[in-house]
Amino acid sequence: MIKRKFILQGLTSNTHVDAIKRIFEVPEIQQIILSVAFINEEGVILLENEIRSFNNKTKVFSGIRNDITSYQGLARLLNLGATIYTVDTGARNIVFHPKIYLARGVNEARLVIGSANLTLGGLNNNIEAGMAMDFDLTDTSEKELVESIENEFINLSSGDPEHVTLITSEEQLELLRQNGRVLDELEVLPPRPTVKGINPSNDIISRIKLSVPRRYRTIKRTRTKTEATQTPIVTIPTASLSYTTNKDRLKLMWESKSLTERDLNIPSGNNTNPTGSISLDKGLLGEGIDHRHYFREELFSHLGWKTGTTETVEETEAEFELIVRGVSYGEFHLRIAHTIGTESIAYKQHNAMTRLSWGQAKQYIAQPDLIGRTLSLYRDEENPTRFLLEID
Repeated sequence: MIKRKFILQGLTSNTHVDAIKRIFEVPEIQQIILSVAFINEEGVILLENEIRSFNNKTKVFSGIRNDITSYQGLARLLNLGATIYTVDTGARNIVFHPKIYLARGVNEARLVIGSANLTLGGLNNNIEAGMAMDFDLTDTSEKELVESIENEFINLSSGDPEHVTLITSEEQLELLRQNGRVLDELEVLPPRPTVKGINPSNDIISRIKLSVPRRYRTIKRTRTKTEATQTPIVTIPTASLSYTTNKDRLKLMWESKSLTERDLNIPSGNNTNPTGSISLDKGLLGEGIDHRHYFREELFSHLGWKTGTTETVEETEAEFELIVRGVSYGEFHLRIAHTIGTESIAYKQHNAMTRLSWGQAKQYIAQPDLIGRTLSLYRDEENPTRFLLEID
């Protein structure tokens, strides 16, 4: 008899990554089939060791042309040695969407089927539902069911060469990236505000509390890096940054971890006063990026810096559009301060050296229900003196 276990990720302690890792424990594995709509690199990393161990037996079917499946995710799978097929429906409004994780051994098979994609959100961070099933292949009816699932995908890989493509090289993936059929994770899509607003209290829904700890993705270095010494200072034009007209020019440059009371300038401690600013720390920057230099020398390098109140501090100002929970509150002229020097205790302890003052934007961010959310910082690549902040 088929053994079944329901997975409700996020609202219980069960996760799809744990359930899927379990399928790789089937004795004497003969074949593994992974079929998903979306793949990104962080999702692959969660199953990297398991896939590497059975790379010559793993077939992956992934949807593309969906603005989610990424070059980096597919490239990582390719480098692990898995057999990869991309499924391109030829239309963005027809999505290849089956989510199936199947491992078949000699006498046993395990299947996870449900809503979870091979992404960080699908395997851990999102609220997802699925069913984990164990099959006894000595039972004829259970064996036939498993074989029917396998045959559907085997036929898919050979029956429609126009839409189902075997990927054997990164050159193929690069062509897909250039054609816009897979996403480049180094060119993250900008936020999508729903409306313009005046009063943040109109949105009273707090961030949902999940039973599963959130796993963090990292912000990677951009595809091409211009060193600060080569970057000209650009004069801020008078034209306003409009999200609706300039959204394609925005690039994600930094993302915080979960926002705290201190970040939002609503400290509850008796001995803690609001600073009016947020420390721009490591956040979710990649391991190869030193946050102590990143903000001054790369992210804000285009701005005109000058000596601040002391010789150890440099200051500048810039325009930031603010979006909170999908609502745009317009532009704010905000101050940025950076502490220079490498001999201070703060520097040696790898503390934040750059701070962003909230200014008039404080009235929209000093809200208790924003605790635990994340702050994303985008830069306008055509006019890198202008920025967008999103809290979601």
